Amino acid sequence: MRVPGPVWFLVLSGTAYLETARGVTALAAGDAVWVDARTAFVVDGDAELALGDLRAVVAAGPVPSPLVVRGFADRHPGVAELVRSCPLDGACRGSVFAEGYGTLIGAAMTDSFNDQGAPDEDGDPLVARVLDAVLADPAQKWSVESLAGLVHLSRSALSARFQKAVGRSPVRMLREVRMGEARRLLSEPGLPVEAVAVRCGYGSIAAFSRAFAADHGLSPQAWRTAVLQEGRRTANPIPLSSAQTAPSTRVAATP
Repeated sequence: MRVPGPVWFLVLSGTAYLETARGVTALAAGDAVWVDARTAFVVDGDAELALGDLRAVVAAGPVPSPLVVRGFADRHPGVAELVRSCPLDGACRGSVFAEGYGTLIGAAMTDSFNDQGAPDEDGDPLVARVLDAVLADPAQKWSVESLAGLVHLSRSALSARFQKAVGRSPVRMLREVRMGEARRLLSEPGLPVEAVAVRCGYGSIAAFSRAFAADHGLSPQAWRTAVLQEGRRTANPIPLSSAQTAPSTRVAATP
């Protein structure tokens, strides 16, 4: 789906990947992002997002685009709870409410930006390069050594850069990417679980099932059955809309 900018979104669950001209940024549940109208971006991954249109809001001061606030839900639990609980219908409908809501979100983002300080404007191009490679081919038999080799770093140096850039180790990030791909493939009812395991880089269905169950509390087949029975879930958060990036929706905007 395409959304107008400037736009704000909160990751409600799962993992999202924000791609701009500056590279790829991994986002976890609770992270929030503001993007201005001039920034082309794509959000991909397996996340459920709450989207807010902030066209009526003027920033209190200069902020970068994209502005990523880690742990927004922990910093501003009241705003996050309002996002989760109040859709734009019934008592929550109306432009006055939506504008006030946007002002509240904008103030919280600006406050968080001032607290955490200006981010590294250049990001980490080496981390972005590794993420691009993993996202392009999750089935590859990646190891920390092979990932580090892509950018000519030692294992320890790569791990340190990953922790600084995305708050996760390379191994954890690889697993999250593979689990996101697994959920996408399992949403296709005709694909055998064995084939899903191979496409996600696991050498055996047993290893895949253990990893999947550890992250989801269900075996791959049980998860597939539950999802197919439930049908596609729809998030119900805030003005103006919501989105799930899994299994096939990409949120994008161009200036």
